[in-house]
Amino acid sequence: MKGILYLIPNTLGNPDTVFTIPAGVTGLLSEISVFIVEDLRNARRYLKNMNRAIDIDRLTFHELNKHTREEDLPSFLEETLHGKNTAVISEAGVPGVADPGAMLVRHAHDAGIRVVPLTGPSSILLSLMASGLNGQAFSFHGYLPVKRPDRIRKIRELEKTAKQTGETQIFIETPYRNEVLLGDILSTCHPSTLLCIARDITLKSELIKTMTVKAWKKEKPALHKRAAIFLLGK
Repeated sequence: MKGILYLIPNTLGNPDTVFTIPAGVTGLLSEISVFIVEDLRNARRYLKNMNRAIDIDRLTFHELNKHTREEDLPSFLEETLHGKNTAVISEAGVPGVADPGAMLVRHAHDAGIRVVPLTGPSSILLSLMASGLNGQAFSFHGYLPVKRPDRIRKIRELEKTAKQTGETQIFIETPYRNEVLLGDILSTCHPSTLLCIARDITLKSELIKTMTVKAWKKEKPALHKRAAIFLLGK
């Protein structure tokens, strides 16, 4: 009998998991010995935080990140195919969403392995929930182009889509480029366009606020080297 591939939620940086990770996840983690993780150090720390009794040295880890070759993925599922339950843990949030874990999940389906997603924090959904913007129709675009002319064109395109369809446009940036991106949004978008900035979600320094572009120009938040997500709305 094949094992189960569990998609385990990770925190968004807050070690206090009372309100972010269901209690049942702790018990499940204690029963699993094979883990497919995005970042080994992060995963080890997370497991110890969830249950100090877990013997990390007795576990098997496979690293799955942007450097992993797709042809190596089937080997990560060998233990699962031979009956061992396996867990996928992202660096933050839920596996498979804006995350390389999606490639592995596709291979699991092809191999006839049951995939079980578990509830946990997703910055995309949490920011959308708290934004007040359209939650019936929305699109996540990941990272915008690095080169400024391309980034400006993309921002204009997203704003146009939001205005014409009412669909919320969601995107992110690497923390050290957040303030550059915000500057481009504020200089490019119409003053009446709604912008939600969600920073440090689930942390004590959390900020989730929706205002017009005009209002944000008077109240720029500190975003440098902070985890943030941006949402444009009608």
